[in-house]
Amino acid sequence: MGTLVRVQPKGQMTIPRRVRSAVGLVDGDLVEVRAVGKRTVIIPQLVIDRSKFPNADDEYTPEQRRIINARLDEAEKGPFHGPFKDGAEVAVFLKRKSGAPPRRPNQENCDRGKRDRPGSGSEYLRARTNV
Repeated sequence: MGTLVRVQPKGQMTIPRRVRSAVGLVDGDLVEVRAVGKRTVIIPQLVIDRSKFPNADDEYTPEQRRIINARLDEAEKGPFHGPFKDGAEVAVFLKRKSGAPPRRPNQENCDRGKRDRPGSGSEYLRARTNV
């Protein structure tokens, strides 16, 4: 669909009604104008009016907002923790923070895990060589 239009002295031009309706342009819409080689390309742009969307201030009651702000202020004061080397350090930290005594694995629990796995431990090797 090609239509010849005249560029006015201030650079203005009228986009024909057929072209506007074909691409869905209405009064007040914004378009992006680009020079691509020797051509002028006009691209309709979708602009979102963010004032019509709710923000966090609208989602909470004043009491809830006070609680959230107090907790954020407390978190900003610290103490800050981490980084941790592994999950075990995180678990110890969280247990200590909650007041529960940290649980440390004893040697019996560690050995039991090795015995139960096939392919580890001397019992498995002895059983394999006696068959």
